[in-house]
Amino acid sequence: MRRLIVLASAVCMAMAGPVAARTPEQVAEAALQAAPVWDGHNDTPIQLRGRFGNVIAGFDFSDTTDTGNAEAEGTWMGRAMHTDLTRLRKGHVGAQFWSVYVTAELPEPEAVQATIEQIDVTRRLVARYPGDMALALTADDVAKAMRKGRIASLMGMEGGHSIGSSLGVLRQMYALGARYMTLTHSKNTPWGDSATDKPEHGGLTDFGRQVVREMNRIGMLVDLSHVSEATMNDALDVAQAPVIFSHSGARAVDGHPRNVPDAVLRRVAENGGIVMVVGYPSFVSEERRQWGAAVDAETARAGALFPGDPDAAKRHVEDWKLANPEPHATVAQMADHIDHIRQVAGIDHIGIGGDYDGMATGPDGMEDVSGYPALFAELARRGYSQADLEKIASRNMMRVLRAAEAYARAHAGDPPIETPVRSAEDS
Repeated sequence: MRRLIVLASAVCMAMAGPVAARTPEQVAEAALQAAPVWDGHNDTPIQLRGRFGNVIAGFDFSDTTDTGNAEAEGTWMGRAMHTDLTRLRKGHVGAQFWSVYVTAELPEPEAVQATIEQIDVTRRLVARYPGDMALALTADDVAKAMRKGRIASLMGMEGGHSIGSSLGVLRQMYALGARYMTLTHSKNTPWGDSATDKPEHGGLTDFGRQVVREMNRIGMLVDLSHVSEATMNDALDVAQAPVIFSHSGARAVDGHPRNVPDAVLRRVAENGGIVMVVGYPSFVSEERRQWGAAVDAETARAGALFPGDPDAAKRHVEDWKLANPEPHATVAQMADHIDHIRQVAGIDHIGIGGDYDGMATGPDGMEDVSGYPALFAELARRGYSQADLEKIASRNMMRVLRAAEAYARAHAGDPPIETPVRSAEDS
């Protein structure tokens, strides 16, 4: 009997004692097991177009580390892709918005065709790997795919040029599976201003506001990455469902116009939306952004110094770069963006949108899609709880998509917004 009492006392003392503290890496691992990363933006589809002309019968998505082309060194074709199934698994990616991006340089009719081709190649890629990937059109589809251990695969259009200024095309893109649209890309559309083009409309035109309303009505997420601050505010004035920034940072941390200013961050919180923090070095690191501007300035100076001698101008810039090495973005700097957005908008309005395969490299330690655990461990070191990390990884994005779907269901009886199309005689 005495032995039983002693054993019981020992158990009670052990239970009352301090629980062994988990390391940041363990907290991150637990969070990502419970709520895998739902990434807002990956450019694999345009890599398939650029590298293979969308002919993917011989393409092995299980491992793309050998896709670099030594003959094209120094160009995007020279480096290996950032994304494959092996590295997505290592990075704990459980859901992915694949960008069906096409260049904003295309005339609108050509952009519409090219976007449909990108939707097609994305759907074909997903269908080739049924054990690893699952096409997702709804939040329930995402949840089901995650439960089965498959990567839920959604699609997002990057730039309003993809709809050719047509609400009819917008609706049909949704029917084909597109679940968000970035209102602009690098250039203005006829109805909205880009962050990186000369202002033309002062934000959204009346038609641009109709685009936002119709996106809300059908349940397509309004993505405000790439748009001007005026366009951000005009869209938020109109939006009745949560908006997203699929791959942007905080402008207070890095002043690039692609990032989100504090006044808009506060409005995103009021709207119920989300900023999915990007890994693009110039948007992450202010030092890298300033260096890029200095390169542009030195390139222009070299052209003025050596008119008619492009080789000498090139050597001048190369020598300048040797004397002024490129600063690298870091995991800690990416975490700084998350810290700032948390301070201004709150933990419920943060997600992740890496932009892999749409840039030369991610931050040091997060060069490709396998690196997300490093970011979440850094956040855990800064005091983020497991529940916080789960929200950032995917629970916030799930809430946003469910809210957009709920708004669409509530307005299922509303008639489509109609706008006149051009007649053949107008062409």
